[in-house]
Amino acid sequence: MAHGNGLARLEERLKREMEDLNLPARPWVCRKSNETRPDYDVIVIGGGMLGLSATAALLFQGVTSVICLDRAEQGREGPWLNYARMRTLRTPKTAVGPALGVPALTFRAWFSAQYGTDAWNELDKIPTPLWMAYLCWYRKVLALPVRNQTNVTDIAFCDNGLIAVSTMGGAAPLTARRVVIATGIDGLGQPALPPVAGKISRRFYAHSSDMVNFEALQGKRVGVVGAGASAMDNAATALEAGASRVDLFVRRAHLPDIDKFSGISHEGLIVGYVTLPDEIKWKIMRSGYDFPVPAPRESVLRVFRHANAHMRLGSPIVDARENADGLTVSTPHDEVELDYLIFATGFACALDKRPELHRIAPLVRLWRDSFTPATGEDCAGLAALPDLADDFSFRAKNPEHAAELSRVYAFSFDATLSHGKLTSGAPGLTEAAQRLARGIVSSLLREDAKFVLQQFHDYSRSELLGNEWSPEQVVTTANTKEATP
Repeated sequence: MAHGNGLARLEERLKREMEDLNLPARPWVCRKSNETRPDYDVIVIGGGMLGLSATAALLFQGVTSVICLDRAEQGREGPWLNYARMRTLRTPKTAVGPALGVPALTFRAWFSAQYGTDAWNELDKIPTPLWMAYLCWYRKVLALPVRNQTNVTDIAFCDNGLIAVSTMGGAAPLTARRVVIATGIDGLGQPALPPVAGKISRRFYAHSSDMVNFEALQGKRVGVVGAGASAMDNAATALEAGASRVDLFVRRAHLPDIDKFSGISHEGLIVGYVTLPDEIKWKIMRSGYDFPVPAPRESVLRVFRHANAHMRLGSPIVDARENADGLTVSTPHDEVELDYLIFATGFACALDKRPELHRIAPLVRLWRDSFTPATGEDCAGLAALPDLADDFSFRAKNPEHAAELSRVYAFSFDATLSHGKLTSGAPGLTEAAQRLARGIVSSLLREDAKFVLQQFHDYSRSELLGNEWSPEQVVTTANTKEATP
């Protein structure tokens, strides 16, 4: 049940809390008059959960010349209303998300203001559409500067130390001192497809991140490759749309059932992971390949409540061919006739496959450039991730590019190996955004150190007016030639 003007009262509470915390901080970044001024101090690419939290954190720190760019129309940013086909988020409802230390900014406060405490107590997990509605409110109530339907096509370093960001159809590139790439789960790469996908026409398959026309699958035989949450969500959506049969092709002999990361999900890991030795980081994230995160129980139940759902364990698709009626896919055990195939096979970090990163990609230091795992612990997926600095900025393969790359930040899922699971969901988002903002603030301050020093010398407002005492109260000694206020 909606609670009247509860949201308006929450917004008044938010205003008071931010005033109590002196948020946002007053603007402080130097505006240089003797050099070419950028359009913005910081451009954030991506207006989803990560981009909004990064933009807000920067504004809170007094970095006010910021713009956030997103290719989607307003209200459709991120995966939530696009290809996120789960009914609820997979994280606990108590995760503070992008609240940045302000209680009135939490999802809990937003939800309770509208539906009441009893509804919050009864809530199990956050419905996906409600999470998107919360993010839209977050953007609105903080007046975040987001420009929608703006697709970034190129990022280039300028001779004057600025970064030029070109957009599709833009008259001229936007310039900035810093650029944050906050493009979510596919941030620095592309959907991962197995080689067998290359053997069939695009009309017969989709990746789970595509906008699949599930209504067209009514009465069809559908295959889904994968065993994770996304695979279950896509299989369930196909079944609910009326697919005649859905087969899940799972390469493992058993479904993953233990979430190892839940066992170490605590503030110590959120805050301190970035300081761990590289070999420990690698071992933790490498274990994610041996013990992948299982699909939530409710997602699995959503699939197998349908009698026409079938799971094929130990059955990777090793071949596929088109025929008159659709597809024939082969596993090590048999052949299966399908009308359509969905690959729920995740994403792969591949900077060179992103058109907007084609200038940056050859310069970035990846984990394979800086770390050699122990025998038997190789992992191509991890090796392809960027080896990021402690503030999320790129490191360079060669020293001559270090200064340029230190001005670009990878605030996406691909930061996981360097920073932990901060950018992969809501639980660590506040720490991630504040860490990023602190890094950018420190970087801008170092760059402007001479101007700050000059401001120090130029500041001349006296705290004393000269009338705080009378002349009779001044005692002159032999060593005092003149008493001055």
